[in-house]
Amino acid sequence: MTKLEELTTLLVNELNDFNKGIERLEKISVQLKDTKIKMDVAEYKAIIEEHQKEMASQLNSIEGFKKRFNDKIEQAKIYPNWAVVVFIVCIVVTLALVSYIFLK
Repeated sequence: MTKLEELTTLLVNELNDFNKGIERLEKISVQLKDTKIKMDVAEYKAIIEEHQKEMASQLNSIEGFKKRFNDKIEQAKIYPNWAVVVFIVCIVVTLALVSYIFLK
């Protein structure tokens, strides 16, 4: 009988420990339900703001390059002015000579 009494005491102790564990889990569960989780986004906000500043800087440099490039294209000339003048003078002289030869 002593073995049976020992086993029942052990079983009762185990049940008491189990009940205490359940009570602790219930308390923790209630605390978890009441706890509100807040995300700390300050670090990410700072990183995003820094990235936005870098992007704005890059955009400004691209716009500046685009403006300088467009100015260079507008100022670019395929032929120099003196070459155009010489070409027109040659055509006028050639037309004058051809018309003089054929009209003579």
